[in-house]
Amino acid sequence: MRSLTFAREVCERHHPGLLAALEAIPFAEREASGSPVTALLRDHNGAGLLVPEEYGGNGADILDALRVQRAVGSVSPSLAAAAAMHHFTVAMLFELAAGAGRLTPAQTKLLHGIAPERLLLASGWAEGRTQQNILIPSVTATRTEGGFLLNGVKKPCSLARSMDLLTASIAVSGADGTPELALALLPADSPGISVHPFWGNEVLAGSQSDEVRLADVFVPEELVVRTLPEAPRLLDDLQTTGFIWFELLISAGYAGAATALAATVLERERGSVGERAALATGVQSAFALLEGAARAVRDGLAGEAAVAEVLVARYAAQQTLVQAADQALELLGGIDFIRGGDHTRLADSVRPLAFHPPGRASAAEPLLQWYAGGALELS
Repeated sequence: MRSLTFAREVCERHHPGLLAALEAIPFAEREASGSPVTALLRDHNGAGLLVPEEYGGNGADILDALRVQRAVGSVSPSLAAAAAMHHFTVAMLFELAAGAGRLTPAQTKLLHGIAPERLLLASGWAEGRTQQNILIPSVTATRTEGGFLLNGVKKPCSLARSMDLLTASIAVSGADGTPELALALLPADSPGISVHPFWGNEVLAGSQSDEVRLADVFVPEELVVRTLPEAPRLLDDLQTTGFIWFELLISAGYAGAATALAATVLERERGSVGERAALATGVQSAFALLEGAARAVRDGLAGEAAVAEVLVARYAAQQTLVQAADQALELLGGIDFIRGGDHTRLADSVRPLAFHPPGRASAAEPLLQWYAGGALELS
């Protein structure tokens, strides 16, 4: 497919040799637990995709990031899922770094190390339960001398076994004693952080989405990002930025898996001309929705309007991609199904988009209220 070829060219420009290295590993092996795909991402400059050039990174914009995700998802849905967690976290942190005086020297030093040191970041934000409030921290913070002791569990946590840094949203006491949102930056080798088996499905098993436990993990004050008096909504706005990036990046990876199936159908000329055209149209229209939302964000759309735009694109793409994957599997035929499970597994890899928060049901009423003129409050 022409659009997939373009996505691969963008990926090759940012990560030379990554796709070839991934494709050199049999599909079942690259998608299995213990797969080396996250190491390959690190080796091919994956950590620096969204890091600004002045920090030693590639400085890719949101559109290029989506195209890279599509290309990666077409060969390794597991890696696309894992990479989305790293990339959205990076985007969020460097949005924070864009304002003068927002970061401590220790925080700035960490950010300067991401691209040159090829650091991979995991995210301790929302868990995989579609009905939970995705903005309430699941990690508790207790004040201690020089910082905080953190306790809690993040499951699933992609990149759990490859992460160099874990970011976690926490609640701390503000100046008036009321809880306020904060962001902790934790080196993965901090005492008290442990990783445990959690992911039990062979689909996306290579994403290292296991359980991360925090037991009295000390984080110094200088590695906790807090609201500033001159910017009382700093962390709330930061969460919104991260949410927007996450929804687009994760959806693009799943779009890649569906695109790979459609491309195989076209290459093999399976089904009628009309069926192949309908399949290609469905896949391309889904990605075009994501690109359109990303372009609007790049051009300045922000806040509730951006969240609504991105969610509409994500839910529409979600429905279309699953239908396209099923249609592609049917057109590839029974003999293809009998001879191997790669295409079946690739089709199954499209479905988990529905499980990423917020679930469509939980977002339906807030979206309707927003379109009617109310506030957009997700839970």
